[in-house]
Amino acid sequence: MTRALPSTLKQALDPAWLTEALTPVGFKARVSAVETVEILRTVATKVRFKARFEDGSEGAFCLKAYLDLEAGTNQSNITSVREADFYNLLASKVTVRTPECVTAPVDREAQIGVVIMRDLIASGARFCTALEPFNADRAARSLEQLARLHMSHQTLGPIENLTWLPRQIEWLAQGTYTGPEALQALMNGPRGVGLPDRTRNAALLIQALKALAVVDAQRPPSLIHGDCHAGNIFETAEGTGLIDWQLLQQGGWALDIVYHISAVLSVETAEREERALLGHYLETIRRLGGTPPDPEEAWLQYRQSAVYGFYLWAITRKVDPPIINAFVNRLGSAVTRHDSFRLLGL
Repeated sequence: MTRALPSTLKQALDPAWLTEALTPVGFKARVSAVETVEILRTVATKVRFKARFEDGSEGAFCLKAYLDLEAGTNQSNITSVREADFYNLLASKVTVRTPECVTAPVDREAQIGVVIMRDLIASGARFCTALEPFNADRAARSLEQLARLHMSHQTLGPIENLTWLPRQIEWLAQGTYTGPEALQALMNGPRGVGLPDRTRNAALLIQALKALAVVDAQRPPSLIHGDCHAGNIFETAEGTGLIDWQLLQQGGWALDIVYHISAVLSVETAEREERALLGHYLETIRRLGGTPPDPEEAWLQYRQSAVYGFYLWAITRKVDPPIINAFVNRLGSAVTRHDSFRLLGL
């Protein structure tokens, strides 16, 4: 591409830029007009739009990028290239259901990636939300997709060879994103309501994350999603799928599984169903040709790994507060009931 990748929403929806992005992937007619359908802003921006082409055809798309960022924000160079690389390098080689990516241009010098997908909603898909807890059957279906992801070494080869994918937990454990004082201030607010003081202790949580990073580094790496809450799940007539791959990483399988189960279920449902759902996941791994750990070892890894998802949502800021509060409560309740800090030596 000769044009720079967009840094603002206006640039991203410019017909001339979209024409240059879409022409190399089979759209021969120029984009003549763009109609915005929906804009969703968290840390990244997702915009659903319709493009009209000069030959009279139309297309429904969703563009994801880090747009209109405040000065000094470096989120784009941390995760946008990783997500674009997932679609460019891995998506066609794994058996997980994902959105159809049309193009994912990357500017490696500026460390910026943009992903343009077909609009799933326009084709009848439904996105799940944090404020609508799953039942056990829905959780079982999404766990099957995670199992497929975790078995990606069957087609990709050893996951440790994907050197462009870090163990994200090691970076988080360095504490460069949020210090203990700032984290404690967050946990003293509405997001920490209802959790025991020990679970809400920011310094202890950071120590637990560091301990988990050490433990997890000793486990065989899987390709893990890293952010598999309900908002990153979609459902179609064909089945459940996963979106938002910006935290794709190497890591122990349990980081995904306890995060997912604890985030998508209500606390009461998780308490009742999680052991059986873990068993369903392990059996799916076996059915796909893998060798899962024995149930007691898996249960230990699951309980220790609850710290990961809890920490991610404890530090979250740029999401609607009701969603943050719901996830912190569910994930913190998992840390509490599993005594995760103690299992990590704290």
